[in-house]
Amino acid sequence: MSFLVNLMLGLLFGAGLVVSGMSDPAKVLNFLDLFGTWDPSLAFVMGGAVLVAFTGYRLVLSRGQPIVGGRFHLPRKTDIDARVIAGPAIFGIGWGLGGFCPGPALTSLGLAAAGTLVFVPAMILGMWVARAIGEARTGTAAA
Repeated sequence: MSFLVNLMLGLLFGAGLVVSGMSDPAKVLNFLDLFGTWDPSLAFVMGGAVLVAFTGYRLVLSRGQPIVGGRFHLPRKTDIDARVIAGPAIFGIGWGLGGFCPGPALTSLGLAAAGTLVFVPAMILGMWVARAIGEARTGTAAA
């Protein structure tokens, strides 16, 4: 049951990315080009996403437990360290250079967009390297 719920939510998310234009790297790059061909429409998409997420978290976390699953899995760390700074910096650089972030990249891969054939393997390699570095630092292998 949980798999089907997650699958449906993932498909809904992917459809939202396509409808909003976030799966088009040219639209994303135009949004980031403040002094050129700036396209502010994605600001409205992001604002809408923040509003929906804020409302959703408030509603969901007001429940005692999730509908599907035994408990909520929320992050416990609250300190800011090098990983918290480096991760978003690398994400932003990749987003600015490629016009993709992970969700839209995977959606665009399903649409056979040309840029994803390089971006998605590079993204997967980067995730693998980051995990290997994390495991080497802590001396543990993630499950």
